[in-house]
Amino acid sequence: MEEWMEVTGNMLKIRAPEELDHHSAENIRRESDEILARNNIRQIVFDFQKTVFMDSSGIGVIMGRYRNIRLTGGTVKAVHVGEQVERILRVSGIHKVIEIEKDPAGKRRDRE
Repeated sequence: MEEWMEVTGNMLKIRAPEELDHHSAENIRRESDEILARNNIRQIVFDFQKTVFMDSSGIGVIMGRYRNIRLTGGTVKAVHVGEQVERILRVSGIHKVIEIEKDPAGKRRDRE
């Protein structure tokens, strides 16, 4: 999963997988916590470009990173959010605490 995470300056970009479920959420949680411990991260960006499914584990991993980064005054943002993921973020209330940028196409992009 390392290739799904990229540190640029003080920003950590997490490219969410096609299915953000318990297994992938645990990997993201573990690896992002290691990166946060080693770097001075001030912003976490979740990129949902390829994500078509997310369960409560995905919500948990987002909220956990939000709580961690908020302690240092940082922010969390979700980008390339398609319709299904946006619906989950709204129903869960996450949209109230993090910035959400919709996918310009309004849905998941085809893989290139």
